[in-house]
Amino acid sequence: MPCADLASSFNSFFNAATAFFDHISDIHWGAFALALAFLLAMQLSRAWAWRNVLRASYPGTPISFLQLSAAYLAGAGINAIVPARAGDVTKVFLVKRQIPHSSYPAVTSSFLVQTVFDTTAGILVLLYAISQGLLPEPPQLPNLPAFEISFWANHPRTLLIVTAALLLAIAIGVYYLGHHVRRFWDRVKQGVAILTQPRRYLREVAAWQGIGWVCRFAAFWLFLEAFGIGGSVGSVMLVMSVQAIATIVPLTPGGAGAQQALLVATLAGPSRTAVLSFSVGTQIAMAAWSVLLGFAAILLVFGTTDWRDLIRQAEEDAGQEKAAISARN
Repeated sequence: MPCADLASSFNSFFNAATAFFDHISDIHWGAFALALAFLLAMQLSRAWAWRNVLRASYPGTPISFLQLSAAYLAGAGINAIVPARAGDVTKVFLVKRQIPHSSYPAVTSSFLVQTVFDTTAGILVLLYAISQGLLPEPPQLPNLPAFEISFWANHPRTLLIVTAALLLAIAIGVYYLGHHVRRFWDRVKQGVAILTQPRRYLREVAAWQGIGWVCRFAAFWLFLEAFGIGGSVGSVMLVMSVQAIATIVPLTPGGAGAQQALLVATLAGPSRTAVLSFSVGTQIAMAAWSVLLGFAAILLVFGTTDWRDLIRQAEEDAGQEKAAISARN
C-alpha cells in the first residue's frame, strides 16, 4: 500500500460507501432493526446511570428521566453531525436547565463520572483484542490507508510530544482551578459525589453502564449478522476495538476511513467487499439513528427543531457562569 495521507482516509470511506450501496439489497433487515433497538437501549441505560449520578449530587431534587434521556439523545444526535463534541455541551446545558440551583461544573463533572467505567471497559476490550492477535502488528500500522493511524505510527515522537503537551495542559488546568477557583472546585466535587459511595456507585451507575455495554455488544453482533458476516465474540470485540482506536484522535468525522482500513486489515474470513459494506453501513446507520432519535427528542420534549440555537444558548450560558465564578473568586 502507498504511504497514507489525509485524502486516503476519505478514499477508504467513500470506497466502502460504494460497496455498501451496491450490496444494500443483501442486508437482513430484521437483524438490522433489532441492532438499532439495542443501540437505543444502550443510550437509555447510560442516561439512567447519569440520572443516578445527578441524584447523588442533588439529593432530594426531582430529576425527570424523560427530560434527561431526551437531553442525552439530543446531545448524541448533535455529536453525530457537529464536530468538537458540541452535543455534549448541549446535553449538559439541557440537563442543567432542569435542575434548580445547579451549576455547570457540577453537571459537567457528573457527566464525566461515566468515563471511569467506560475507560476500564475499553481497556479490557483492547487487551482482549491484542491478546488474541486480532489487531494488526505495529509494523503494519504505517501502511494502513488511514491518516489517523499511519501518521501517528510514522511519527511516534510527535505522538509522544502531543500526548505530553495535553497531559501538561490538563495538569496546569487542574492546579489552577484547585488553587485559584475554590468555589469552582467545590462544585466539581459535588458532581462526582457518588464516587465517594462505592456500593451505591457500583449498584446505580456501573451496573447500568454494564447493561449499556452488553446492549452495544448485542447491537454489533446483530449488525454482523445483518451484513452476512456472522456474529462471534472475537468479531464483536474486534469491531469495538477498531471503533475505539479510530476515534481516539479523529482527524476525520467519526474516524471515517480509519475504521474501514483497520477492519479490512483485521477481520479475517469475509470478503473485502463484505467488510467494507458492513463497516460503512454500520457507521452510517449509527449516525443516522442518533440524529433521528436526537431530533425527535428535541422536537417532542423541548418543543423546538432549532438545534443550532440550543448549541448557542449552551455556549453563552456556560460562558456567563464561568465569568461569574471568576468574578467572585
